Amino acid sequence: MTVEPTGAPAPEHPAPPPSNPAGSPPDDVAALFARTRNGDRRALGRLLTYTEGGGPLADAVAASAWPLTGGAHVVGVTGAPGVGKSTLTDRLAQVAIDDGRRVAILAVDPSSPLTGGAILGDRVRMGSAAAAGGPFVRSMASRGQSGGLALAALGAVRLLDAAGHDQIFVETVGIGQVEVDIARTADTTIVAVSPGWGDAVQANKAGLLEMADIFVVNKADRAGAADARRDLEHMLDLGHHGDWRPPVVLAVATTGDGADELFKHVGEHRRHLRDHRSEGDRRARQVAEEMRRRLHRWVDVLVAQPSGRAAELFTEVAAGRLAPSLAARRLAGELGRADGAGAETGG
Repeated sequence: MTVEPTGAPAPEHPAPPPSNPAGSPPDDVAALFARTRNGDRRALGRLLTYTEGGGPLADAVAASAWPLTGGAHVVGVTGAPGVGKSTLTDRLAQVAIDDGRRVAILAVDPSSPLTGGAILGDRVRMGSAAAAGGPFVRSMASRGQSGGLALAALGAVRLLDAAGHDQIFVETVGIGQVEVDIARTADTTIVAVSPGWGDAVQANKAGLLEMADIFVVNKADRAGAADARRDLEHMLDLGHHGDWRPPVVLAVATTGDGADELFKHVGEHRRHLRDHRSEGDRRARQVAEEMRRRLHRWVDVLVAQPSGRAAELFTEVAAGRLAPSLAARRLAGELGRADGAGAETGG
């Protein structure tokens, strides 16, 4: 398996691509993309670095990737820290490879408060890291994004899809209620818990019922696993889960027990989405959610680093010549003409 390096994140504003008046991808991106489509993992790693860095190069990568996306099934694996998500994801990846899938794992690590880099704990616990023919694994720093899922991760998933991976696992940090972010990105969301995880009331508070397509009680060889499963089943009995009732699987990731059953349910959920014609609807909602996030990011950057007309409006408000409400309305009218370069964090 190729494990791509990470550390301090790429510069926020990498060097601009070559002049490209025709609108085709810059030469470097086009060449890297051609190599990636031929299975060159180093080229894929470079494109992922561009995606993390944001700006014009990330836009160019996204433009090249977008027409080739839609073939992958994206599985999110989330849950509280310490439930064994990394080992569980590694086991699922091995089962998927045995099933003939081309697998990639995107592990979103906590960001260092000093450098912004990831601590790499996820990949340390993935035993397939040394296996030949294993999954492509990339770690990304969350950079403090809600749910541990940076906007750049969305672009990375699309790039992995375009590169020919038909099974993509996204493992998130898993920090409390903000884990719901992964449910807006994945086709199938697995929520992992462990014995002693808490009662059904706490689960409902955390939004687990609404976000999970599949539950897995990991570390099922420990006392309390049956109680955890019973609590989850009771929670599902009381809830409204539509035409898909999330199954509850017992697993021991360290030994691989339960991994085959869990992957079987992943396939069943994908077939359910197709049979009920809801796969396209779910992905349409995902794209709409990404557009909203990127628009919010654009506005954040425009407000934090005002320039041009935005800077003039801020000056007028500060001088008392213009009400903030009127300035905000005028600024909203400028968004369509504002330069968004640097506001993006990935394709």
